[in-house]
Amino acid sequence: MANISVFGIGYVGVVSAACLADDGHEVVAVDVDPNKVSTVNAGLSPIVENGLDEILARAVASGRLRATTDAREAVLATDASFVCVGTPSDDSGAVGLKYVKLASADIGHAIAAKAGVHSIIVRSTIVPGTMDDVVIPELEKSSGLIAGQDFGVGYYPEFLRESTAIADYYDPGLIVFGALDPKTAAILEEINARMPVERNVVTLRTAEAVKYASNSWRAVKVTFANEIGNIAKAAGVDGQQVMRLICTDTKVNISPYFMRPGFAFGGSCLPKDVRALQYLAQKNGVPSPLLDSVLVANAAQIDRAEKMVANSGGRSVGLVGIAFKPGTDDLRESPLAELASRLIAKGHDLKIYDPFVTQAVTSGVSAIGRGNDVVPDLAHRLVDDIDDLIAGSDVILVGNRYDETIAPLNAVTEFRSVVDLTRINTMLRSNGTYEGICW
Repeated sequence: MANISVFGIGYVGVVSAACLADDGHEVVAVDVDPNKVSTVNAGLSPIVENGLDEILARAVASGRLRATTDAREAVLATDASFVCVGTPSDDSGAVGLKYVKLASADIGHAIAAKAGVHSIIVRSTIVPGTMDDVVIPELEKSSGLIAGQDFGVGYYPEFLRESTAIADYYDPGLIVFGALDPKTAAILEEINARMPVERNVVTLRTAEAVKYASNSWRAVKVTFANEIGNIAKAAGVDGQQVMRLICTDTKVNISPYFMRPGFAFGGSCLPKDVRALQYLAQKNGVPSPLLDSVLVANAAQIDRAEKMVANSGGRSVGLVGIAFKPGTDDLRESPLAELASRLIAKGHDLKIYDPFVTQAVTSGVSAIGRGNDVVPDLAHRLVDDIDDLIAGSDVILVGNRYDETIAPLNAVTEFRSVVDLTRINTMLRSNGTYEGICW
């Protein structure tokens, strides 16, 4: 078992730290936010994620997981550091490396005073070349040491989906990593030894590229499915039926989750990673017409939904779901949050049913919404009961699917205006009162 420090108690960091500790590793989580540190040390989760509360509480109670704001102390107490800090887009659309640089500098200063070889393994999403051109130079500059000789370096991208992150951690679809040195490679091999899929050992740049290819492919699939759905609907065809049949061709490994016409994509990964890959292509003089169109088409899907609500004629809107997907409280670049903001700005009286966001607001978790404040007075717009939301709304806007809402929503589709962005019933097609975005 390894002693590991995890830098960044955000989504990836806290899940990784909890699961590593639960597997028997000794883990120190590091963050500049004392609220997140105290939350973890109390055995509580700073985010809403299915199954995480129990694992994190167990890890802290066992003594295998603790959190600190002291980067130096964490590095000196461990054999390897995982960098899991955020990489939000900068103003140009390029991947933002501010937090990666800060974490690298902190770790570099710490290893300068440490005997033995310490491994630095980045999990943050970074474009190809970042390890070679930014991270390693920063580590060498701040430590005065040589990468691959005096300290270890690896890149180990994560493929965790919010709301299913624990299941994804223990049953991944893909494991890929690169390492400059045998010690770092051995640590990554040990961590993944019991995983039920092949371990792909590649160069640092290849591992970086695989992460971006994966996220951009998911973004492209969502947009493609939506475009087909929009065209199919205009031609009198059920777009979801078309794409469902396309997805029966499993030989090309198409994921039905993304190949399903519906609303726009959002969240902390896909929008910013498409922007970063666009920027990288432009920087290298490589045309990227499909990537250039992805975010435009995605924004157009939000416009489409906004027009559908306007066409309904309702003033009071009951929105089912505000997070970027069901099962999470994450509002970062949520298309539903953007749509809600637009509707409020146009004078609609908007109320929201979202059990996971309500849970986060009620419990006061320290990372609620991950910094997204596009919806004014969010807490006061939340409604606890779906029946109350329906009763108080001229038009019901269904953004996310929650099992407990299906029966009440189905019961009102014939006499209440319903704009459906997710599909509450596969038997329903657009008619006088019910309007599906792609069917």
